[in-house]
Amino acid sequence: MVESALQLAGELVNRREAINRELSRNGVRFGVYKNGEYHDRLFPYDPIPRIIASDEFDQLEAGLKQRVNALNAYLKDIYSDKRIIHDGIIPEEYVYTSAGYFPQVNGVTPPGGIFAHIAGEDLVQGEDGRWWVLEDNLRIPSGASYPLFARDIERRTNPKLFREVHVRDNRDYPRLLRKAMDFVSTEGIAVVLTPGRYNSAFFEHAYLAEKTGAALAFPEDLEVVDNKLYFLDYAGRKHRVGAVYRRLSDEYLDPFAFNPDSVIGVPGLLSAYRSGNVAIINAPGNGAADDKAIYYFVPQMIKYYLGEEPILHNAPTYMPMFDADRKTVLDRIGELVIKDVAEAGGYGVVFGSSLDHAAREELADRIKAEPRRFIAQEVIQFRDIDVIDPKTGEASPRKADLRAFVVTGQNTHVWYSGLTRYSSVPGQMIVNSSQGGGFKDTWVLAPEHGTESHERAQQRSESVASVNLIPHSRKHTLSLVTASKADNLYWLGRYTERAFTTLVQFFPFYDRVMDTDVDAFRPFARALDLPEDFEDFDGFIHSFLYDGSNPDSVRSAIVAAFNNAVVLRPELTSRLLQYIELAVTNITEAAERSDSAEDIYSQRDIADDMLAFWGGVENSTVDITLKAFIFIGKYLERIDLYTRFHLSPDELDAPLAKLETYSKALDGMPLPQCFGSGISWLLGQLPDRGYPELTARLQAFLDDFNTRAASGELKDTNALSSMNMDAKRP
Repeated sequence: MVESALQLAGELVNRREAINRELSRNGVRFGVYKNGEYHDRLFPYDPIPRIIASDEFDQLEAGLKQRVNALNAYLKDIYSDKRIIHDGIIPEEYVYTSAGYFPQVNGVTPPGGIFAHIAGEDLVQGEDGRWWVLEDNLRIPSGASYPLFARDIERRTNPKLFREVHVRDNRDYPRLLRKAMDFVSTEGIAVVLTPGRYNSAFFEHAYLAEKTGAALAFPEDLEVVDNKLYFLDYAGRKHRVGAVYRRLSDEYLDPFAFNPDSVIGVPGLLSAYRSGNVAIINAPGNGAADDKAIYYFVPQMIKYYLGEEPILHNAPTYMPMFDADRKTVLDRIGELVIKDVAEAGGYGVVFGSSLDHAAREELADRIKAEPRRFIAQEVIQFRDIDVIDPKTGEASPRKADLRAFVVTGQNTHVWYSGLTRYSSVPGQMIVNSSQGGGFKDTWVLAPEHGTESHERAQQRSESVASVNLIPHSRKHTLSLVTASKADNLYWLGRYTERAFTTLVQFFPFYDRVMDTDVDAFRPFARALDLPEDFEDFDGFIHSFLYDGSNPDSVRSAIVAAFNNAVVLRPELTSRLLQYIELAVTNITEAAERSDSAEDIYSQRDIADDMLAFWGGVENSTVDITLKAFIFIGKYLERIDLYTRFHLSPDELDAPLAKLETYSKALDGMPLPQCFGSGISWLLGQLPDRGYPELTARLQAFLDDFNTRAASGELKDTNALSSMNMDAKRP
């Protein structure tokens, strides 16, 4: 059955370019830091799925549930009665010297009694077919969003394939996650807490917030008052938070409790958690159970807490703190893989066979000096899986692991999919995304007709019911928009309009240059306060259109629009965000081919991207108040640009009417400071541009704003000049 499914799945190979194009336009990214610099790149995708037979996955499912239940029992125990230590199953020095053990949460039982709500279990399949668990990830395991997103594209790219190959549906991950969040929620809304836009997994943070209906929150959006956690909207109103799906490490979570130098934490969050007033997913202190040294003891945990024999295998592991194991490690250091227990993401992993004599001696000395810091494992020769080499288009064998996701709420569920990661280099055994690896979808085949369990049938039924609308989702409205996101919405409107109108106005002037001479282009430059004394006209055009380092360029406007849009995925949805992604791709590709382009009109696609984005927003179910923030920014920018180009007052009637119409949608609601700042600046320019009637109408608009302006200052005082088309702007 697996072979048949794999043969049919081969059809996706011919569609890999289309699938990668869809992943690109939807911004499926993974950030990588190299040499201290952040590089936002598309996560490499391979079209050949990993396929797991139904019966085989049933065995995996049972073993994963067993393992995660035991780990949850262990965490509950070591932060309370510590029976497993008193009974001599795990030496106490292993528990208390773990870098992930935090005495700050000792004695705290989280809401629902669950510590590891989301477990990422890393497995490999040996050449003999047996599955081995390499690591337990119980803090902030990432990666579920990538196969979730890829499967959706695969289905649409080749729907016939999924009618012929019966694969278990993977669309229920957001539902399982939201159910777990709701089960442990104390009181209030659910939020996904992200450390920021430049976190390596930010795409996933925003995407899961969108799919679960949770609010995407930055640390500055949250505040603790009287040991309760609140989400602050743009008007300064507080909304009680009941569950926080945190995506930042323990040590940065709360500067009052952990690292006092953390600038990305929420002061007082741990106090609210200790008081039982908010659930944190996953619980602080979970690192005490996914320490690589504690991994050694998981089989004993299963026997101790569950009274069962382990279903899944641990990789044969040696602990240098034990005398006999240390001797084995030092004697066989050239045969084993050595892991630094404090590292993650594939870092700190050394294959002894790759070291020369001096390096082995140096590593041996480190192990002798700090035996608690290391574990050693037998090298498991795990199966190669074919990937399509992007250079040759041919199948090439690569090492690959599987990250399975286990979600625990009222019950424990294993997601019917997983993240298969493969190495970027043939033969290389480290497959982590942070090490440059790629991913592929994981297909779990459905059971044959008539063999489906009642539990699985019920889960499938709930999954189908959640396809169109997650039961807990709700429209994002301004009541859950923060001050920074209010600015993002407003500037998204301005920058998309800036790119569109400057391009539209550019082409008629460029036509005149071709008919006459370059002097015909100077009025265009003058209108935008660009240099008029250009010596190299082609160089000037290239700089204006494509130069990302030039804040006046169209490319800069599009990138600025993207930077504002990318944090708004939960509010705007991935479907709308793709048009901004397309514009970025189009301007980047146009810049790369500009020297050899036969004509300059190819970038008109960018203007079409903006039209598609606005039309999509207008026609969507996005809340009208959110639309208003975007379109108020858009039409303020249009009025600014139209008056720069001295268009007739008649041509200003439509954008002004639109501005007033969208303002009425906010009737009675407070307005963010960016609106007033933008209007005030524009009013200062209009007298010199000769639009007295427009000035009066905008003044009335500003007077209305002043009666209901939201308190607070502009997020970024340089925002008005971030694409400085007017050198006189503040």
